[in-house]
Amino acid sequence: MIKVGDKIPSVTLKRFGANGMEEVSTDTLFLGKVVLFSVPGAFTPTCSMKHLPGFIEKADAFKAKGIDRVICLAVNDAFVMKAWAEHNKVEGKVEMLPDGNGTFTKALGLEMDGSGFGLGTRGQRFALYAVDGVVKDLQVEKPGAFEVSSAEHMLGLV
Repeated sequence: MIKVGDKIPSVTLKRFGANGMEEVSTDTLFLGKVVLFSVPGAFTPTCSMKHLPGFIEKADAFKAKGIDRVICLAVNDAFVMKAWAEHNKVEGKVEMLPDGNGTFTKALGLEMDGSGFGLGTRGQRFALYAVDGVVKDLQVEKPGAFEVSSAEHMLGLV
């Protein structure tokens, strides 16, 4: 598992941009000060009712603290993440990062087996703060918990 002081793994992912489907590199995404939070799945209860809304509500507070981007990561495809973004009106507040094959999540060492719930391999619920691609803080939730990866908690760490 990635830890404080480690460099963010270099992975290329696909997401929807202004001109449709595009490739995006974690090398580019993690330039500057970045907060990334990971959810087990788009449209799932805690993710949709608490986790993502908290970061949307606190987006301006993160910017005021000098954070260049707030990113939501999920092991979902680009189409699902686009629909979830539109549904939650994240434009200009939170960037959605689909990890359709779980490549980035596995490179971080933060995958989980959700097959007991019919979810397959997903990402654990966590949040990290990185500066120029180096992890400065990492908060990984205990299974079923939602505390240390919340927007409120992360605001106190950046």
